[in-house]
Amino acid sequence: MTKPKQKKAQIKKIKPNKAINQNKVISQDEAISEDEAISQDEVNKAVWAACDTFRGTVDPSIYKDFILTMLFLKYISDVYQDDYDNLVRQHGDSPELIHAMMAKQRFVLPEGASFWDCYEKRHQAGNGTRIDQALHAIEEANGSKLKNVFQDISFNTDKLGQEKQKNDILRHILEDFGKDILNLRPSRVGSLDIIGNAYEYLIKHFAAGSGKSAGEFYTPPEVSDLLATILEPQEGDEICDPACGSGSLLMKCGRMVRNSFNGSKKYALFGQEAIGSTWALAKMNMFLHGEDNHRIEWGDTIRHPMLLDTKSKNKEGKGLLHFDIVTANPPFSLDKWGHEGAADDEFGRFHRGVPPKTKGDYAFISHMIETLKPGSSSKKGGRMGVVVPHGVLFRASSEGKIRQQLIEENLLDTVIGLPEKLFFGTGIPAAILLFKKQKTDDKVLFIDASREFKSGKNQNRLTPENIQKIIATYKARETTDKYSYLASFDEIKENDFNLNIPRYVDTFEEEAEIDLMAVRKERLKLKSELKDLEVEMEGYLKELGYE
Repeated sequence: MTKPKQKKAQIKKIKPNKAINQNKVISQDEAISEDEAISQDEVNKAVWAACDTFRGTVDPSIYKDFILTMLFLKYISDVYQDDYDNLVRQHGDSPELIHAMMAKQRFVLPEGASFWDCYEKRHQAGNGTRIDQALHAIEEANGSKLKNVFQDISFNTDKLGQEKQKNDILRHILEDFGKDILNLRPSRVGSLDIIGNAYEYLIKHFAAGSGKSAGEFYTPPEVSDLLATILEPQEGDEICDPACGSGSLLMKCGRMVRNSFNGSKKYALFGQEAIGSTWALAKMNMFLHGEDNHRIEWGDTIRHPMLLDTKSKNKEGKGLLHFDIVTANPPFSLDKWGHEGAADDEFGRFHRGVPPKTKGDYAFISHMIETLKPGSSSKKGGRMGVVVPHGVLFRASSEGKIRQQLIEENLLDTVIGLPEKLFFGTGIPAAILLFKKQKTDDKVLFIDASREFKSGKNQNRLTPENIQKIIATYKARETTDKYSYLASFDEIKENDFNLNIPRYVDTFEEEAEIDLMAVRKERLKLKSELKDLEVEMEGYLKELGYE
């Protein structure tokens, strides 16, 4: 569908689009009939089926960006068209008013830059160029909101093959997203969650097939659910993920606020991501979930933190922003994380010690601790949850010194051991460390949840029951047999500040005693039976003529 020309004097009347088989304009306040309604499962299957065009020709690590970007383009095009049609329905005799109101919509689509403009010319040569031009025009028209979001994606690339093959692939993709099932107008899908959930569905499936690189952009949903529930985001909270990937953990925290406070959106999401293409995924993910109150920066959090507060200045004239909640699943034991400049860090993040050159786990932990809001008599202070490899719990040298100081400062609240094979790209078990700026005791709770999970062929997962048990144990903050232990500071000190979970949670199961006399009796019985069988076998052999 060609978008209306945006001229003050005249707005072009839009003809119904054959591709979506829709002959009437549906107002957003009209009820959606059963035959027009669309289910989450239908949308998920349709977007996943669109990947068939690439399969066998292009690697999933490459085509995921094309599919996710096309879904975003389709969504904003359908939303724009829906808004326009509703305004025409209400103010059809006032083109100048419609023009002014369209300029204030959530997203602006320049003339010729919608999905439907590309769709109508899909049989012509140059599909890659047209799509790239459309994305560039949308970036320019929406200013800071979409600045650089499409810079790392080009549909006019040789990665899709020679010109003819590339053009055919892109024609098929346009046709896949032009099907009626993927008519994403708000007046049809009803809830924005359907589009956002479809985007998350795609990201999850791409992560499952991306091997080791999946950890760069995706945290398993049950781990995000667990962290968001334990951290209890409140109305008015500022929430940050300094290694945000595609943003799923941040959005789980936002959803927790909405669910707990009658749909309130009085919260703000902040994040930073080092990989440009993953940062773009996070930005699109936020918009598709309706999370407009976000600030996601692109850059290396350790070397160049971007979430800065100019009001709280250090000697260089800037300081780090502070948050009510800081949570992340940073890369495990990152090599070359920025060790060379850490000792002279302008923000003083490594005053407890500089982590080793080849393991950046405590670099992220140190950064996150320094961005927590301080506690006060009226506010409980910042809280933090971070996913780490188990080595963080017990490695010595510089990491041991940092760990000791964090415990002596009474910042560490809870250690949760997770099952193996939960995370894409690694089979090793991980742990969650929970920190608080304002604790009510000087103890540390250890939870060993490593043995309770649902087993899978490639990935294990936590069930809702597993998650609920962890949460209930965390809230009770008590020792339970073979599952949790509330350790005092002195006990941890006696263990040289080693946090290895088996030192605190005894999961040893005594084996049943073996009755040796019963075993001997059974052995003699079997021996007798074997002797009888051998005699019987000899008889059979003689009957068959074998001596």
